[in-house]
Amino acid sequence: MKKLLILFFLLSTVVVAVTAQTEKGYTYINMYKNIAIAEMQRSGVPAAITLAQGILESQYGESELCKQSNNHFGIKCKAEWTGDKVYHDDDEKNECFRVYPDAAASFRDHSDFLKNRPYYASLFTLSPTDIEGWAYGLKKTGYATEKDYPQRLLKIINDYNLNQYTIAALQQTNKNNSVVADFSSPKNSNQKNSDATFVKQSVTPTPMKEEKEEVEIFTNYQNGNRNTASVTTNNYPQGIFSINHSKVIFATAGTSLLAIAYQYQVSLSKLLEFNEMPEINILPKGRLIFLERKLKKGDKDFHVVTKTESLYDICQREGVRMENVLQYNSLKKDAFPAIGEKIYLRYQAPNSPKTIALVTSSQDEFSNNSFE
Repeated sequence: MKKLLILFFLLSTVVVAVTAQTEKGYTYINMYKNIAIAEMQRSGVPAAITLAQGILESQYGESELCKQSNNHFGIKCKAEWTGDKVYHDDDEKNECFRVYPDAAASFRDHSDFLKNRPYYASLFTLSPTDIEGWAYGLKKTGYATEKDYPQRLLKIINDYNLNQYTIAALQQTNKNNSVVADFSSPKNSNQKNSDATFVKQSVTPTPMKEEKEEVEIFTNYQNGNRNTASVTTNNYPQGIFSINHSKVIFATAGTSLLAIAYQYQVSLSKLLEFNEMPEINILPKGRLIFLERKLKKGDKDFHVVTKTESLYDICQREGVRMENVLQYNSLKKDAFPAIGEKIYLRYQAPNSPKTIALVTSSQDEFSNNSFE
């Protein structure tokens, strides 16, 4: 009887401890889930991974490093760190760790720590919902030395259903946007980037209708005076269609590239590469987004410039890679060809086309000089 009472007492103690730890987990998640979601939208690091690492590295926010220094991820100083420092024993005695003013700064630095280091680049080729790929990838790329680090992360993610916050990040960036799928029930989630993934409609576009859109541009035609020009925009069909034998969609302003990548089973890094774009997530303007690499040659000999458009616009509209268009026409990337000029798409131009000087309200060509 006495042995049974001791066993009952020990079991009760274990249950209480596990329950208390579980509550700590939910408390931590409720405090920081919105930061993790925002960081995923900003950087592409899955919210589930961020929260799981935060829980594991900070011991549910109760480690001395976390309480004293707001360091939730155990990030050490490294040579480039110029902020406040604190010293703790870790793999070696008296190691230098980063100090943050608040938790949000720690979460942001964690995202940047992964995003800006070349040896973590392979992680960003994965789907944000590929939690196993991310967990094992973090171990493989050297984030942690513990042999069971991936398994511990995955257990936390599964125990607390943290993938729901990754899905929430994808949904929130595209609320009320028709180009984004319903992420609560993703289709073909196990498929690779294959033609089967893209079968939503014929790749032959429906006839395009022309509509006028007033787009404000800044030119130096008249001593830098500010003028507006009317340009034509194409009303592209919904879903997937084809330009120059390459699959493409039209995404409206405010669309998340991360969500497009998830929906069409293309990694975000590949999507940016296919469209020759900088590392952004939310599209500032509506534009064509190719789901596979554009061809080196166009399906016609040349493009006649009929309105003010950048070479990037032309490359997207014709489905031809920028490097080849620049080579064919002996032009620089930031050139604006003059109206009436021919931009050759298949072979070397007999003469380099005339260009105009165009000054926009920002130096960011990608965000300003597209009139789809």
